[in-house]
Amino acid sequence: MAQAALPPAVRGPTFIRLLARLAEADVAAPGQPLPDRLGQWLDWKQALSLADALDGKATAAESAAPAADELGAECARVREALATAIKDDPLLDPGAPADSEPDYAAFRQACLARQRAMQAHLGRLRGKLRDALAQASPAMARLAGVDAVLEAALTPREHLLLAKVPELLGRRFERLRVAGHASSAWLDGFRRDMQSVLLAELDLRFQPVDALLAALHTS
Repeated sequence: MAQAALPPAVRGPTFIRLLARLAEADVAAPGQPLPDRLGQWLDWKQALSLADALDGKATAAESAAPAADELGAECARVREALATAIKDDPLLDPGAPADSEPDYAAFRQACLARQRAMQAHLGRLRGKLRDALAQASPAMARLAGVDAVLEAALTPREHLLLAKVPELLGRRFERLRVAGHASSAWLDGFRRDMQSVLLAELDLRFQPVDALLAALHTS
């Protein structure tokens, strides 16, 4: 007996796999290597700035830098606080009572608020880690310069892509609402989905911070 073909597994970070599942979409593997795609994302001015940062002879600053352990502890505290805010959000509590006519507007505002908090805290941490790297050694100062260029160049694209998350969650909300209109159980499922997506987005956004912190520990 012939068996139905299973959809191809989506590869990549948990965040991408979650979004693909919620959108009920197949995500094809990228057809180009990362350096080629990066070249398409940078304009010529950004490309020159990146080349200067890569080729420049950076010197370490002479002022004392915060200890790597101190910055690591701060990064851990911020990460835990952001994760706790997502996990303990009353709106995402599966046991919370449901309105007779649940509306997505409140969930959208909560999603945007969490994204703004991530952006603000992680941007500050990334800057502090670059400052520490710039004071560690010439090689680490060069790395800090490269990261600063990449953040400036890629942040607008990141914002554009992550801004689609509330829209995708809104479509998920409507599909579940229509399919489960006879019961409120669908809303608990959506709350779990939204919480999982936000936690996965937090992990994704933390990747540059984790990389800079790892570099600082090796300097």
